[in-house]
Amino acid sequence: MKIDATTVQLVLAISEEGSISRAADKLNLAVAAASRRISGLERQLGTKLFMRVSHGVRLTESGQKLLQHIRQIDNLVHRLQDDAQAISQGREGRVVIGAPKTVVIQFLARDIAFIQQRYPGITVQVIEENSKIVQQLLRDKVIDVGIYEKKSGFLDLARYDYRQDQLVLVYSRSHFSFPSEPVPLGDLLDAPLIALGKGSAILAAVQRAYRSRGRLFQNKFAVSGFDTMLALVRHGLGVGLMPPGVLHGFHLDPALATAQIQGDWHERSYMLSAIDTHVQQQALHNVVQALIGPQA
Repeated sequence: MKIDATTVQLVLAISEEGSISRAADKLNLAVAAASRRISGLERQLGTKLFMRVSHGVRLTESGQKLLQHIRQIDNLVHRLQDDAQAISQGREGRVVIGAPKTVVIQFLARDIAFIQQRYPGITVQVIEENSKIVQQLLRDKVIDVGIYEKKSGFLDLARYDYRQDQLVLVYSRSHFSFPSEPVPLGDLLDAPLIALGKGSAILAAVQRAYRSRGRLFQNKFAVSGFDTMLALVRHGLGVGLMPPGVLHGFHLDPALATAQIQGDWHERSYMLSAIDTHVQQQALHNVVQALIGPQA
């Protein structure tokens, strides 16, 4: 099968735009030429990739399956271009690391600073996503190194211990009151909890805690960031759960207070996995070694 970079970009553009004409315009192609490319690709594959709908086209089931491979090809092309540029500039390579925001803030930023100091010839790029998406990016070879919460792990890859943290309760002093000793799970579940949205490790931990008591967590406020969580907490709309390392970065408002949590359900362990994505092997080894030490 023959497929070139332009056809790869065209399939991706059509899937995003939902229209061959808009995709062709985006890539500066004639509509007729774009249609011929798609028809030729469908003949090679022996299946339809797009079906016509009222306002354009949408992927068929076969097209959706192909899209994953197309994205991998596109990512590989970009990686080859970036690696070639790094080599031409006399650099040792480029390593892409995917990690949740909590990991970046608490640990990874400091680790990357160390890597850059020790290996100035290696370019490190960070992609910030939740643990599940990080693993998907690792599986699809979009990233070289993935860091994710242990309990959300689903990849069949070698895993190394990276770091640990735990959640603390944060609340408004004028709206809630908690004792100085660690808060029991039952008391915590009786309070209106504000958790991060779908896919976050914090939401998964809260859901597991509720299920352990035979209850279902209703996420009334689905927020995408800790800054939003703190804004809602500040106005007494609920209590939040955050790692201390992240919370300290916000310079805690005197109107807010924190409390420790009883038990171990709120403790998190982060794992690291690496995959061969055609990055220079020595550069990848050096980065992994710096992140996890002698285990690498």
